Amino acid sequence: MTPGEMEMVEVFTSEGKGRGLKAAKEFWAGDVIFAEPAYAAVVFDSLTHLVCHTCFKRQEKLHRCGQCKFAHYCDRTCQKDAWLNHKHECSAIKAHGKAPNENIRLAARIMWRIEREGGGLTEGCLVSIDDLQNHVENFGEEEKKELRADVESFLNFWPPQSQQFGMQYISHIFGVINCNGFTLSDQRGLQAVGVGVFPNLCLVNHDCWPNCTVIFNNGKIELRALGKISPGEELTVSYVDFLNVSEERRQQLQKQYYFDCTCEHCQKGIKDDLMLAVKEGENKPSQDVVKEVLQFSKDTLEKINKARSEGVYHEVVKLCRECLKKQEPVLGDTNIYLLRILSIASEVFSYLQMFEEASGYAKRMVDGYMKIYHPNNAQLGMAVMRAGVTHWHASLIESGHGMICKAYAILLVTHGPTHPITKDLEVMRVQSEMELRMFQQNEFMYYKMREAALKNQKIQVMAEPTNDAPSGLFYTKQ
Repeated sequence: MTPGEMEMVEVFTSEGKGRGLKAAKEFWAGDVIFAEPAYAAVVFDSLTHLVCHTCFKRQEKLHRCGQCKFAHYCDRTCQKDAWLNHKHECSAIKAHGKAPNENIRLAARIMWRIEREGGGLTEGCLVSIDDLQNHVENFGEEEKKELRADVESFLNFWPPQSQQFGMQYISHIFGVINCNGFTLSDQRGLQAVGVGVFPNLCLVNHDCWPNCTVIFNNGKIELRALGKISPGEELTVSYVDFLNVSEERRQQLQKQYYFDCTCEHCQKGIKDDLMLAVKEGENKPSQDVVKEVLQFSKDTLEKINKARSEGVYHEVVKLCRECLKKQEPVLGDTNIYLLRILSIASEVFSYLQMFEEASGYAKRMVDGYMKIYHPNNAQLGMAVMRAGVTHWHASLIESGHGMICKAYAILLVTHGPTHPITKDLEVMRVQSEMELRMFQQNEFMYYKMREAALKNQKIQVMAEPTNDAPSGLFYTKQ
């Protein structure tokens, strides 16, 4: 955080929440309140050979560290920039014989930085690592067992020539990672690729209907305003996806962050009725039928996750169609279980080039999301973008272009104009606008030209659907 950015916010004691951050000046939708580089960050274990360990960009060909053979980089520039943080890690991996898991690697990087700079306030930080919450005292038996295993693994990895820390301090660092680790996404924001600790971000408290959002852009996190924020107003972000009823969100927050959410949306159950909506009117289903369909939906979602993880997409298609057939006469258009199936169906059917059917599912999904999410929610923007692209592929140029424009307006606020995904979307917006003009001037010629273009062009397969898109703000240990 720059000195100028530090003057824009103020640390204060938030009632019932402990420390928080409030605005020291007025902000408007899309304003960057502050940008912060990671205090320390690492790539997930499963992606260490696919993602650059410095900038977290996913690349086809990466340079491997010649010493430890573990770290990978875009090029010599990224490798050189990483050396300060990788130097001790490199020799420790060589001495240990292999790299430990992401939790141990992140703890070690934090400790090596503390060894260099001390555990107090560092430049650009409003709070020190020593003063961050660790919630170790709230750990259950299973978490304590995992903590002991992590500490033991850390001590096996930590070099004897490095500064030695006490068990209590090492436990504090693992506690900080557990409740303050922030999930990092790739350059396009489509896949979770790593975890980092950002001390200033840790001061921003949770609200299920927040006034800010966080995005990882060009090696830093950005705290961005979602609307007008007045001086003195507390800055908040949502730690969890809003697309859960208030009781489930509260349970998730208590389990992972050890607090009871008292935000207005949780206390009043705002939008819960929409998320649990059932069909109304003459054919209103009985409570038993609703219960049966919801259980069927939950079971189907488990089966779908298994089939997706195994890449058996024809099975996903079958499961989605079966589930929708059961859901449609019973659940309302905004019911979260219907929306979850529609989201998966639109994604998988698009991947399988079944664009016409996919666009129908995508349209219903977006219509439901628009009634539930904050109008400037990043996940809403990404969903509308995917739906727009699906409609475009299905030759539904008018609705496709409309959705792409809507998504672009949301992402300008949540991601900003310099983010790679916003730049991609701007290109799509311009291209779809040209096609729309052509379509409006001569529909017959538009379809003829599109058909000819597709014949001469290798069909663009949409990205394979994955389960590892960023789903929440903070990292959950696997």
